[in-house]
Amino acid sequence: MISLTDSQKIGMGLTGFGVFFIFFGMILFFDKALLAIGNILFVAGLSFVIGLERTFRFFFQKHKMKATSFFLGGVFIVLIGWPIVGVVLEVYGFFLLFRGFFPVAVGFIRRIPILGSILNLPFISGPS
Repeated sequence: MISLTDSQKIGMGLTGFGVFFIFFGMILFFDKALLAIGNILFVAGLSFVIGLERTFRFFFQKHKMKATSFFLGGVFIVLIGWPIVGVVLEVYGFFLLFRGFFPVAVGFIRRIPILGSILNLPFISGPS
């Protein structure tokens, strides 16, 4: 069992609410207020989960500056009122930032009983 500190639990909640607000804002035709709240909660939650110093080091590594620019630039553009352009930039930056994490996440999901059996289907997992 993974033990979490209180601040990490708060961070998980903030991140979850952030993802919910972003998703809900996209469903409601890119509502800029919901997207802005979701972005702020997501970044704040990430900071609570891994800590302020590690968050700063993660975003501002030399080889991740392009990805950070797209992600944080997208957040800023959503905040100033252009939600569709901002979300496109954020998604691109998000995939650039977290592309090394996706194989780890898929490996973790494959160990979950129902989701793992779905991901191991031949037409989803690809040729073996």
